[in-house]
Amino acid sequence: MSKKPSKGGAPALDMTPMVDLAFLLVTFFMLTASFRMAEPVVVDPPSSIGQVDLPDNHIMVTIDDKGRAFFGISNSTAKMNALREMGKRYNVTFTEAQIIKFSGLPSIGVDLKDLPKYIDLKEDDRKNFQPQKGIPIDTITPNNQLKDWISFGGTEAVRTFEAAKIKAKESNSEFKSEKPRFAIKCASTTKYIYVKEVIKTFTDLKLYQFNLITTLEGGGTVIDPSK
Repeated sequence: MSKKPSKGGAPALDMTPMVDLAFLLVTFFMLTASFRMAEPVVVDPPSSIGQVDLPDNHIMVTIDDKGRAFFGISNSTAKMNALREMGKRYNVTFTEAQIIKFSGLPSIGVDLKDLPKYIDLKEDDRKNFQPQKGIPIDTITPNNQLKDWISFGGTEAVRTFEAAKIKAKESNSEFKSEKPRFAIKCASTTKYIYVKEVIKTFTDLKLYQFNLITTLEGGGTVIDPSK
């Protein structure tokens, strides 16, 4: 008895559900992803054998080879609160929309009086914003804005950290965040006198321990000028 030949051809696989799923995933990531704005200055820090990692919760001062200081806070809530305090300190008014937009900026390097205009610019225009001379550091006159940024920023970062810690404890949830840490990042070609000026600003605030960033990955060495 002969075997009856099969009438069907090659098996077909319907790819429609997989394609739909791929488009859904792409749409989800596009809608939920937060795009990081470009840094106003990029520095190449010196090499080091330091093995200390910088936590996500940090306050950083970046110094370029021209001696300009740029200030940034990783925590967006602390960043907004610090801006409000700086506005009161220097009598500069910021709208709520500007404060929210400011929370997305990685760092700034402009005088506070120029900051509202800087915030309102598009990202590409901020790169060419003038004057962008860095955060004013004047240890003689009261216009040491970097000192105030570090002071307000550190206070708000700690306050936000403690509030999150209490909230996690009340809800019996795990709390993994580290206490905010201060850091200095400079280019390998930055003159020591510029770094020394920033370190003096820290020590004037009785802040004697901070990270000196020595790799692009965010690691570094803990510095304690009091020792």
